[in-house]
Amino acid sequence: MSESAEMSVGQASTRVESAVARGIRLRLPATTANLGPGFDALGLTFGFALTIEARVLQDACGRELAIAATGRDVARCARTRNNMIFETYRDLLNCAGRTVLPLDLRIDNEIPLGMGCGSSAAALLGAVMLANHFGELGWSQQDCIDEATRREGHPDNVTACALGSVTASVVDAGRVSSAVFGVGLPWRLLVALPTTSLATEKARALLPAEYSRIDAVANVQRASLLVAAFALGRGDLLRVAMQDRMHQPYRMEVCPLLPRLLPLLGGMNGPGEPGVLGVALSGAGPGVLVVVDEKTDVAKVAARMRLAAGDAALEIVETHIGAGASCDLL
Repeated sequence: MSESAEMSVGQASTRVESAVARGIRLRLPATTANLGPGFDALGLTFGFALTIEARVLQDACGRELAIAATGRDVARCARTRNNMIFETYRDLLNCAGRTVLPLDLRIDNEIPLGMGCGSSAAALLGAVMLANHFGELGWSQQDCIDEATRREGHPDNVTACALGSVTASVVDAGRVSSAVFGVGLPWRLLVALPTTSLATEKARALLPAEYSRIDAVANVQRASLLVAAFALGRGDLLRVAMQDRMHQPYRMEVCPLLPRLLPLLGGMNGPGEPGVLGVALSGAGPGVLVVVDEKTDVAKVAARMRLAAGDAALEIVETHIGAGASCDLL
């Protein structure tokens, strides 16, 4: 989560002009989590994002919030009542005993909502960063990650959104420890998006309370291999490393794209699609992530995905492993 030098100076206690008098521009990337076996631990940053430009609302006339939105899901992003970003911002400042300044937000959203692309993590981290700036909380990057994770409930999407590339994270005593790897990998990413979204809460409700030892061991093995595959750029390991027994089998019914696209990997049932390295649910689904070798014709793979899905109009977003969140003064 990069921060401009000007922002750092603006937050210093000896500043002459408060940075709050100026707005900020946040870029909060979309993310995918789990990557198959890395349940609630592994995250990956996409190349598309939620962008927020925020200023103190002038001539508020009793209003707390004004929003102008573009991009995906404009109606939901422009909603001023029960808005996740502003509600979180307000709650944080109330808890800190700071003044809740009215905000004028300009939002450009590229993240599909309810598709397993980290929309809630981006919104929550954005809200924390807004509160940190306009409330002059003086929080560090680590503080922002910890707070967003506490509100999200798991660290995988939040750390990937904040730090970029691929992340492994754990929460211990309320603090998030994380590592970044897979920086600069050239693999292409295709995200298949069905027409119906899925709430994370509903997806989690499908999971069992306990797992067998054999399933737990299988996931530990594959998650470990998956970290090595991304760290070393070993695409040949992804077909096995992205297999999962902890959440994907229980979500197949509400994520029907996954069983249709898994055969692209090949195996016992056929040779698969050349160049496809790995397939997994994107987060909790229902979107599906397909990792493709950089030398492969992604248009051909996308066509094969639509054929396998039985949907010629299936939306497929082509992207790459991206950078983490950024914050700049306006």
